[in-house]
Amino acid sequence: MRSCSLVAVALILLAEGGECVVIGAGRRASRRAVLAGALAIPASARAAPPSPDELIDVYFGCGCFWHVQHEFVEAERRILGRADDELTAFVGYAGGRAGARDGKVCYHNAVQVSDYGSLGHAEVVSLHIPRSSFGQFAVEYCKLFDKNGYRPDQLGDRGSEYRNLVAVPGGPNSDFAKELVKASFQTGDKLDFAAGKGDDGDVRGLVWVMDIKDFPFYLGERYHQYHDGFAWGEDYPSSYNSLAGKQIKLGRLPDSGCPNGLMGIGVAGL
Repeated sequence: MRSCSLVAVALILLAEGGECVVIGAGRRASRRAVLAGALAIPASARAAPPSPDELIDVYFGCGCFWHVQHEFVEAERRILGRADDELTAFVGYAGGRAGARDGKVCYHNAVQVSDYGSLGHAEVVSLHIPRSSFGQFAVEYCKLFDKNGYRPDQLGDRGSEYRNLVAVPGGPNSDFAKELVKASFQTGDKLDFAAGKGDDGDVRGLVWVMDIKDFPFYLGERYHQYHDGFAWGEDYPSSYNSLAGKQIKLGRLPDSGCPNGLMGIGVAGL
């Protein structure tokens, strides 16, 4: 069968004998069409192109999520001009095949309740952004890595829980994935990309690209939101740390139902 393309005034019909017959306006078909009597595609049946301002959900993983959240909060402010009550960058967990356990995904805790590591998830930061701005946020993500493809905490936080991953609508076969690769080229061509299958490993300089529909985001605990950075002395201003309280008041940070941290009082006693 010869392939054909659709033009504005023509209907492509598959005819007998494995040939394609293109029927233009006012022209009769020379062979019996499969879709007998159809001479035009109704306007209602045409798929409208997505709006560039359509809001999409994405998430980015690059080691410890504290530092990554801060960088994306600043990106939301700079790129989108968002105020404190409009910010959408939240830390959480994603990328594991097991999903949630008992309706929860939790940070490491002494009683091992729905531990995100045991479920195959990594630490990520979720965003709700206009489709048209994804390329700019992809650049911000690629800028987190140094010239050798090392993330900021590469020599400290290691293992699948800290792996590099990005989830977008449509996954590795989407236009978003192409924009991600383009962003890498723009920032020094220091990253490789592969289709994530879930429960993936931690590989330096490699980013797993996921379909967010297949690997959803699970919101992290309140005490992890807008936290100081992981590096020694990486303390953010109180105006940043206080965003957690503001988001709780806005109803955007529900109680996860998870136990606090490794020792029951949060990480490092926080």
